[in-house]
Amino acid sequence: MLFFLKKTLIFSSILVYGFFAVNEMQAQIPFVSKGKIIQWNFHSKNIGDRNIDIWMPDVMDDTVIALQVLYMNDGQMLFDSGITWNHLEWHADESLQNLIDEGKVPPTMIVGIYNGGSNRHSEFFPKKVYDNMNDSVLIWCRENGRDYSVGGPEFEPLSDAYLKFIVEELKPRIDSTFFVKKDASHTFIGGSSMGGLISMYAICEYPQVFGGAMCFSTHWPGVWKTEQNPIPQLILNYMENNLPRPKDHCLYFDLGDKTLDALYPPIQAQVDSVLHDGGFNEKNLDYPILLWR
Repeated sequence: MLFFLKKTLIFSSILVYGFFAVNEMQAQIPFVSKGKIIQWNFHSKNIGDRNIDIWMPDVMDDTVIALQVLYMNDGQMLFDSGITWNHLEWHADESLQNLIDEGKVPPTMIVGIYNGGSNRHSEFFPKKVYDNMNDSVLIWCRENGRDYSVGGPEFEPLSDAYLKFIVEELKPRIDSTFFVKKDASHTFIGGSSMGGLISMYAICEYPQVFGGAMCFSTHWPGVWKTEQNPIPQLILNYMENNLPRPKDHCLYFDLGDKTLDALYPPIQAQVDSVLHDGGFNEKNLDYPILLWR
């Protein structure tokens, strides 16, 4: 059964709060007011060392229940404003625990994956989109704020490696360590800004792993300019050819209209058109937040 949660129930403070966050090894364990945190320092053969904050909800009774799993990008921004770079947080522990207590979502754990600091953009920009950036696109990007050239000062395409880390290393360890539901219909991924972009890419690349993706303030432009920007069309082309089946997948997109978010509405309208053409409708697209089964 699908539970559709309206935007009023969305996690607090969802805007691009992970944007400039950095990864710090041996990070301080966040304070949470609901549930508990388990922190791992995970050594990955794909992306190196990475901190993981695992949030476990409080269980209301003595029944042993297998948990759903929500993987979230920019994991250091989720729980504790006292240790974030901008003193803001998603309030993910309070928000999700309240929804669980109210019976609006089944018991669910959060796996918060710290971003790669200076590698964040490289890890979150879809490699298969990057592979279709010809010389003229690369020149335009370089002239408009970001050098996507391999070997350039800012970029190396690492998103496929990042997703392999989640799918081939992190998820198997989560599945073997905790009592969780392992199938795609109970496995979700989400994030904001570039974290939203990689969440879209994840469900397209691994539809057998992720049954739902939530993408907040998705950074479709790739740079800070939309006029004559070729990147959104490359992303739209990718989505047209790689969307998961709407029959058993759910997508959620949300965005604001101020500051950086002011760039997004025209592109999001085009994305919505692609999604509808791909068979997504109000049952698995429009304005639910997390599509829990």
